[in-house]
Amino acid sequence: MVLITYKHEPFTDFTKEKNQKEFAKAIQLVESYLGKDYPLIINGESITTEDHIISINPANKKEVIGRVSKADRKMVELAMESALRAFETWKKTKPEVRANILFKASAIIRRRKHEFSALLVKEAGKPWNEADADTAEAIDFLEYYGRQMLEMKNGKKVESRPGEYNRYDYIPLGVGVVISPWNFAFAIMAGTTVAALVSGNTVLLKPASTTPIIAAKFIEVLIEAGLPKGVVNFIPSSGSEIGDYIVDHPKTRFISFTGSREVGTRIYERAAKVNESQIWLKRVIAEMGGKDTIIVDTEADLELAAQSIVRSAFGFSGQKCSACSRAIIVEDVYDQVLGRAVELTKELTVGDPTNPDHFMGPVNDQNAFDKIMNYIEIGMDEGRLMIGGAGDDTIGYFIQPTIFADADPNARIMQEEIFGPVVAFSKARDFTHAIKIANNTEYGLTGAVISNNRDHLEQAREDFHVGNLYFNRGCTGAIVGYQPFGGFNMSGTDSKAGGPDYLLLHLQAKTTSEML
Repeated sequence: MVLITYKHEPFTDFTKEKNQKEFAKAIQLVESYLGKDYPLIINGESITTEDHIISINPANKKEVIGRVSKADRKMVELAMESALRAFETWKKTKPEVRANILFKASAIIRRRKHEFSALLVKEAGKPWNEADADTAEAIDFLEYYGRQMLEMKNGKKVESRPGEYNRYDYIPLGVGVVISPWNFAFAIMAGTTVAALVSGNTVLLKPASTTPIIAAKFIEVLIEAGLPKGVVNFIPSSGSEIGDYIVDHPKTRFISFTGSREVGTRIYERAAKVNESQIWLKRVIAEMGGKDTIIVDTEADLELAAQSIVRSAFGFSGQKCSACSRAIIVEDVYDQVLGRAVELTKELTVGDPTNPDHFMGPVNDQNAFDKIMNYIEIGMDEGRLMIGGAGDDTIGYFIQPTIFADADPNARIMQEEIFGPVVAFSKARDFTHAIKIANNTEYGLTGAVISNNRDHLEQAREDFHVGNLYFNRGCTGAIVGYQPFGGFNMSGTDSKAGGPDYLLLHLQAKTTSEML
């Protein structure tokens, strides 16, 4: 197969009428197959169960996206047995063959790009541009990890001495459990799955319960691309039913998780325990969220600052672990930036994301709606409401973009991850004080600095303690291969997704030494 040499799947320009028409057509295609049933896939076989997970459109609660069969512990055991058997042959499959499956799958997705994005509009509530970026990132992950595997397939060079030949090779770990999130229902689900399988591991995939249909469609793509039976086993279920079971299983070799701090720390703790008949220490790859800050300096483009805050805070309704939920503004320009951010927020529209005129769609589900609205109530006591603060869950789960001003750095809305369209503004005495406030959190995922002062940028490069730091732009939108993504502290294990050492987390090094 010819290796594709492009570096990044381009985003669709929706200002062009041709692209608008094609995407609208894709939405119609998705609407034509809403409400279908999807089976478990274990050892390449379709299995239907009595219990189902029902996926609904968060913008229209009456619309069923589809129903997936729900795995129980018995099904998990079948999936584990299947994955263990498949591992014996898959681990010896040439890396080139494994990579070619990823390249084939990415080509299939690229041909159906608008369809997958339209499904994200319906199932995840993503506006057109956010859905398009999600699908592009999924394609990027497949391409990037395929190329990375080809670079790593011969291991690393080590020294040999006269009469001695030494090799340093990478071998796969075993069966991995992939627990993927709903906010990047395609990109992260696909990326974490293919990183594991292209490295020679086999997978039990448990997608998020609110977005299982996009995962089912991805499994269909992998099968079409030639993935052997049992390499990926599709076991949608609730975390409460099988989550602990698959993490605790003695045959689970590693867990790749993206989600909340609470669930991530629970997985980390349980994975540390050695269960009966377990002969390894489980590896955990975890990305757990953030409380991300944009700092605005006195010497800064204030229009850029306000634009960056608003886009980073309210893109996809703030449902990104990288979203800006704190804006720390040096006091000399505080009122100007706050005022402009409020003006820009007034221009945003909220509604059904099938309409491309809406900047924001719904939040994920009733639980998300209730949690965010509760934080807005907390914010009423902790800050000055500048705009927003209202929600409506009668038809879908819609919340207006919300700005609180004058928040204390230790306030709950400044410390706790809200995961919704809420941003709090706080005033700093000077730039050093702004960095101190930005670091005053248990998280350390993303951050941004808007400044034209080179000394301050270099100060931030050294002292702003986040895994992804951006200068003079927003704090969301990492691109695979360009900005490897992962954070410090309670943001996770800094397992830089889309980076040059990510696949190493799914491999172990083996040294062989031969006397000649």
